[in-house]
Amino acid sequence: MSEAIAPGASQDFYFNPWDKNFRANPYPHYKPLLAGPPRILDLFGPTAMVTRYADVMAVLRDHAHFSSVRPRDPAEPPNEGPFAGARTMLFSDPPTHTRLRRLVSRDFTPRRLRELEPRIREIAKNLIDPAERKGELEVMSGFANALPVMVIAEMLGVPPDHYEQFKHWSDTVVSGENTLPGTPLPEEFHTATKALRSYFAEEIERRRKNPGTDLISALVAAHDDDEAMNADELLAFVLLLLLAGNETTTNLIGNGMLALGRNPTQMNLLRQSPELMARAIEEILRYDPPVQSTIRFTKEDTILGGTELPANLGCFIILAAANRDPAQFEDPDRFDITREPRDHFAFGEGIHFCIGAPLARMEGAIAIGAMLERFPRLRLKDPAMKPAYKGSYFLRGLESLPLAID
Repeated sequence: MSEAIAPGASQDFYFNPWDKNFRANPYPHYKPLLAGPPRILDLFGPTAMVTRYADVMAVLRDHAHFSSVRPRDPAEPPNEGPFAGARTMLFSDPPTHTRLRRLVSRDFTPRRLRELEPRIREIAKNLIDPAERKGELEVMSGFANALPVMVIAEMLGVPPDHYEQFKHWSDTVVSGENTLPGTPLPEEFHTATKALRSYFAEEIERRRKNPGTDLISALVAAHDDDEAMNADELLAFVLLLLLAGNETTTNLIGNGMLALGRNPTQMNLLRQSPELMARAIEEILRYDPPVQSTIRFTKEDTILGGTELPANLGCFIILAAANRDPAQFEDPDRFDITREPRDHFAFGEGIHFCIGAPLARMEGAIAIGAMLERFPRLRLKDPAMKPAYKGSYFLRGLESLPLAID
């Protein structure tokens, strides 16, 4: 598997997102790519590797030349993903992207987030209580997996006690990203995709008959009033919110607690100075972001950072590499919650900047703050642990993270 895209003898880097050892720690492999202009390698087809901060910024701010829409290949089979080919904010360009984003932006306003904050704190407290009785905290299964999906479920207006089923479906769909190109997707991927689509199609139909004050009802109303969002787009957006919204925040919490656990001086500093939480969240996002990369496609022949890129070329925009570019961040491999904040790419940039970024920041701060406040001796159960990561390169998240609390 890894030999298929291993570098040639003349190359000084290795890039293989299907290699679990690579996914466990991709950061050393980014350094050679940061040393020069974008390179093109054969990643089951020519692919540009965009890593330097300035180059990533240029691409993400230039949707006129770098599209989020994959060029259609007539030889490809019908779309097998959860969105079934429907347009979403993530994989569209203006004017479609502009229309879809405008429709949902009202549900992510500062006022709406302030209304959510007390409930998020309540959920966090309720999730921590069982850990105190057990004498240890398994961050992922006992906390990080649950909180974001419960918040999203309540926003959508569906029962929060379904979160375990949602999370199972979500993890299964995301793990499908680790399927080697040219290899059929596993049967469990199709099963989870079908279940998710069926569940939310029924929820949408319920809101059409009996609307409420939740996000699905608001989107149904927008669809029914003026056809601003068609039925396929509506279902796709609800699924995008569940998949992207809960997975990324789950990974923010897990990656953040791992970084703090590996740097106990920083953890103690944050515990003693909770006013540093906002900076700590930004440093977590920069240091080990929940989204490693995104993809763009050149619309025409262009030059980026001195490299000639032909039209219709796929580009790996490695956000996590840019976040450790020494040209932008001093001593970038050091985890430092007192670091002077500088713009990172954990939430993207340009027109596709994550609409849920303020919610993710709030949930991360509440979750990490609640754990540190409740458990003064919180630490890694095994400081020498080699964490296992879930099967997705793009969405970087831990399978488990056991912490001692006594």
